[in-house]
Amino acid sequence: MSRMAIFAMAAAACAACGATPKGETLMEAVRTYNEGVRWERFAAAASRVPARERETFLDEREELAEDLRITDYEVVRVKDKGDVADVQVKLTWYRDSEGTVHETWAKQAWERQGKAWRIVGEARVRGADMPGLGP
Repeated sequence: MSRMAIFAMAAAACAACGATPKGETLMEAVRTYNEGVRWERFAAAASRVPARERETFLDEREELAEDLRITDYEVVRVKDKGDVADVQVKLTWYRDSEGTVHETWAKQAWERQGKAWRIVGEARVRGADMPGLGP
């Protein structure tokens, strides 16, 4: 087989792959968001928040980071319903001003917006009241 034929087949294969880009998976988005919040990489976490809410999210997280430390998170349950999903996350955290370690379970609502997954809601479902989470 000639080099030209091999090149043409490779180009066709690459074009076929590029014709249907998949986008990020739900679990990749969940991981990026929660690791961003946990490690105070708020810009990375904010990339998974709807655009109109990013500035508010960044302002709130930067203020919370003055006293709040999230030491761990664990994805406990995922209910993927196609273009929407509910994700339950267990967070371990403390306040510098307090020093007491707490656990809080949060329910995160996710929505596929185009090719990207975005977090559209987050609330405490059990455990200690945590700054930054609604009831």
